[in-house]
Amino acid sequence: MNRNDKQYMAQKIRAQYMEKQTSELDALRELDAKVKRPANVFAYIFGSIAAIVMGSGMSLIMTEIGSVVGIANPLIPGIVIGTVGLLMAVINYPIYTGILNSRKKKYADRILNLSEKIMNV
Repeated sequence: MNRNDKQYMAQKIRAQYMEKQTSELDALRELDAKVKRPANVFAYIFGSIAAIVMGSGMSLIMTEIGSVVGIANPLIPGIVIGTVGLLMAVINYPIYTGILNSRKKKYADRILNLSEKIMNV
């Protein structure tokens, strides 16, 4: 290991033990995350539920689960359940953008002021 590598490693380890000072850029990053996090969480959870619902409809049609549950003809309920899951997956993105845009409007002034302050310094 040469001298530069040793200095880099030492600085990297040293930085872990130093007291972290927050800056305006850190505040801007936190505010940006505060805007995006609820929309992302909703999209992941709702999309996962949509995939499970759609998969349940598919498995009802393609496997013997319908007869085990007691459904004589699982084709129609399976198609309905799968279609509901598909529609949930389709509307996931418009709902996500709606949530994100409303959060952007709510925090736009604070983010723009803080970013202007950072860029002018």
